[in-house]
Amino acid sequence: MTNIFIHRAININYFLYICGLKNTPMYTIGYGNRDPENFIFLLKKFSIKYLVDIRTKPYSKFAPQFNQHELKILLESQGVTYVFMGDLIGGIPRDPSCYNIEGKVDYGILKTKDFFLQGIRRLKTAHDKGISIVLMCSESKPSECHRSKLIGQLLKKENIMLTHIDEKGNLKDQITVMNELNNGFPETDLFGKSLYSTSRKVYM
Repeated sequence: MTNIFIHRAININYFLYICGLKNTPMYTIGYGNRDPENFIFLLKKFSIKYLVDIRTKPYSKFAPQFNQHELKILLESQGVTYVFMGDLIGGIPRDPSCYNIEGKVDYGILKTKDFFLQGIRRLKTAHDKGISIVLMCSESKPSECHRSKLIGQLLKKENIMLTHIDEKGNLKDQITVMNELNNGFPETDLFGKSLYSTSRKVYM
């Protein structure tokens, strides 16, 4: 008997997939302070063919190697297709009505917008077709990014459980990430409102 059941790098979604009992997982990843070599290693490790960039602004002054142009060239050299969807499901929308009075993104409003729902439908279509994709943003820790707190929670309601590649290169499913974020407590307050209904940062 293999020790795959106790290996922390293997979550239940991935285990069922490699056993042929589940559709191709939909992954997420953040580049953070990773170098390009490690980043590509992880994509190949999980047989990812498409990278969906969900950054609203696809560039970084701290990690220019992950700017859109440079990243696209790197991915194409490794047989991975780059797709930009930051205009649809990015975490810093251009629509000013998506922000609360504090200048934070209101996820409750954002997830009702037509452009955002269009992006979610595209992800669902890719998943239904068994396309191997990874959603990429900048934060290396999935619990600190809208890919878990917004996209992951919305997809979970559609019976699509994201598989997050964390800052250590291990896999964590959506429920695990949210449990870590909540320290084991419920995800909603006494009135049923999500405790993570806005962005961490102020953008407006």
